[in-house]
Amino acid sequence: MTKNILLVGVGGQGTILTSKILSQGLLEAGHDVKMAEIHGMSQRGGSVTTQIRYGDKVYSPVIEKGTADIIVSFERSEALRWLEYLKDDGILILNEHQIQPFTVTLNLSEYPEDLIEEYQSKVENFKSYNAFDMAKELGNSKVMNIILLGSLVKYIGLEDIDWKQVIKDNVPEKFVDLNIQAYEKGYSI
Repeated sequence: MTKNILLVGVGGQGTILTSKILSQGLLEAGHDVKMAEIHGMSQRGGSVTTQIRYGDKVYSPVIEKGTADIIVSFERSEALRWLEYLKDDGILILNEHQIQPFTVTLNLSEYPEDLIEEYQSKVENFKSYNAFDMAKELGNSKVMNIILLGSLVKYIGLEDIDWKQVIKDNVPEKFVDLNIQAYEKGYSI
C-alpha cells in the first residue's frame, strides 16, 4: 500500500532537507520512494512543496487531491493552499509560526485570520504547535524542521527506522546533537 506525505512551507524553513532525510530513511527501510519538489520563489520567501510517496512499488511522485495521508505545514497559512489534498482521515501537523508574505508586508493583502480554528473545523486529525519557538528554546530556530520531522515519524508510524543515524548522515557534524534533540522534542509531542 502506498503512503503519501506532503510537506509544505516557505523558502528557508528546511522543507527540502526534511524531505531528503525522510526519503533516505524510507529507502533504507526498503521502501520504493518517489519524491517531487516544487521550489517556486523559495529563495525569496515563496512556497516550497515536497510530495513523497512510498510503499512496495510507487510509479509516480505526484499526490492527487484527497489522497495525502499526512500534510506537514511548516508555516501557518501554507496548509490552507494544500488542505484539499488531505484525505478524509488524514493527519495535518501544523507549525503555528507565521511568516508574512511580501504582499502582506506591502499592504497589498491581509494575512488570513482564524486559521487554526478553520483547520480544527475541517480536519479531524489535527496536531498544532509552534515548532519555531520550540527550536529557539533548543538554541537554534533552524531546527524547527527536525521538530516537525519527529512529529511526522510519530503520527504516521515510522518508528522502526534509525532516524538519528539518518539525521547524522544529512546534517553537518557540529549540528548533529542539536538536530537529534529537535527530533526527540518533535517525537514527544
